Amino acid sequence: MPIASDRLEVSTAIHTDLGAIFVSLELSRSSWLVTSLSPGGREKMSKHAVGGGDVAGLLTRFRLLQDKAQARTGKLYPIVVIQEAGLDGFWIHRALEVNSIESHVVDPASIAVSRRHRRAKTDKIDGEALVRTLLAYKRGEARVCAMVTVPSPEDEDRRRICRERKVLVAERVEHGNRIKGLLFAQGVGDYEPLRRDRRERLEELRTGDGRPLPPLLKAQIGRELDRLDVLSGQIKAVEEVRDALVATDKKTQSRPTPAAMLLDIRGIGPEFAAILWSEGLFRHFDNRRQVAAYAGLAPSPWQSGSVDREQGVSKAGNPRLRTTLVQLSWLWLRHQPKSALALWFEERVKRTGGRFRKSAIVALARKLLVALWKYVTAGVVIEGAVLKNA
Repeated sequence: MPIASDRLEVSTAIHTDLGAIFVSLELSRSSWLVTSLSPGGREKMSKHAVGGGDVAGLLTRFRLLQDKAQARTGKLYPIVVIQEAGLDGFWIHRALEVNSIESHVVDPASIAVSRRHRRAKTDKIDGEALVRTLLAYKRGEARVCAMVTVPSPEDEDRRRICRERKVLVAERVEHGNRIKGLLFAQGVGDYEPLRRDRRERLEELRTGDGRPLPPLLKAQIGRELDRLDVLSGQIKAVEEVRDALVATDKKTQSRPTPAAMLLDIRGIGPEFAAILWSEGLFRHFDNRRQVAAYAGLAPSPWQSGSVDREQGVSKAGNPRLRTTLVQLSWLWLRHQPKSALALWFEERVKRTGGRFRKSAIVALARKLLVALWKYVTAGVVIEGAVLKNA
């Protein structure tokens, strides 16, 4: 006889009494798949397609779902919507909230999936999984998923300055390296494309065998220099806007913004201050663990039975903030050598014989982030840190 525990138990119904219509959105350019679970609908999910970007059609579909649920139960139920964070950004979430619809944006990487075999993936399967995730989240199940904290349009717009500058600087490095590569193939290895006299030097260059630069090569390099000029001008314009925003906030607000407060610390310039502010410190955190986790600097333990070790930081947070903090930590040792954090780093490295400096600098980055968060939120000055106006 077959053993009872070996039989497959297929659950076809989802039991819920939360009193709402739960909807998931699978978004694409061509169409949006609306998967819904309504009270009185025999606990079965329904699916409908709406044209991509058709918010009016989406709201009409929601009203139809409410009308059907009201006809079955005699009650008008609210709509609760979930969607994955992706290329569409947050405009759909904001459009739903404007129409008084409860909306949630979930980190897709935080949703648990089966790892037993090759996983099938379709919009239908993903839509149903999102509805089940939303149900578990509304029931209050811990760690079922990670909902994204949607920034305000103003905070989201402020991020663009630092992000645009990073893109422009990367493009400038790319063009500079291309020029160096072209010249190196001709035996020229001491040309710097970012110097002010770069065009004059280009006319004087000779190949490794003493010939003038070929005319077509010189013309190509000249066009690359034109692109560098454009990029340099754009970088300068972006930096002026960044500095003006910080200066304006510092003058117009009774309490300085985090960026303005960070600028008062020796070793932190406008770029670091703007990134720390726009990428992380503008948010509200309840404790230091949340601060470290948002930057991906929280520890990742691996414990099972007698095995208990650390895997390093999680790297699950904001990569821009984490990279900036590691860079700032190296500069912190140079500009704040007498601070408590710098002394802690030196003592830890000394205790290990000078090894593990890279892992120690990551630990310093986590401590520094928490200290800066306390400084901008509660005004707690980092122990031993020197301010610029001191």
